[in-house]
Amino acid sequence: MTYWEDRAWPPTAEALMRSRFEAFRTGDTAWLLASWHPSTRPSSLHLHDNPVWRGLQIVNTVAGGPTDQTGIVEFRATYLRPAGGVGVQHERSRFVREDGRWYYLESN
Repeated sequence: MTYWEDRAWPPTAEALMRSRFEAFRTGDTAWLLASWHPSTRPSSLHLHDNPVWRGLQIVNTVAGGPTDQTGIVEFRATYLRPAGGVGVQHERSRFVREDGRWYYLESN
């Protein structure tokens, strides 16, 4: 059973970001694609070179609440480097809400 079939869709952009981090962590490409906005979603997603994700820190959010239409979530995600040590990915991700559901749009 997939994430969206047995749970409520995340109510905020931050909650969706957290669920997407967990999906990257566990290799759940179905959820990553389902929660990606159709206008920017790739046709497929391969995580064969996905790093081992360790932790997620939300740095800032702009809007993205249950009644907003757009939101931004700035985060830092830590991962294990193949050669040893810890790496950090720092992004600001944009989200949009359509038909009551939040979708990931893009990052910069």
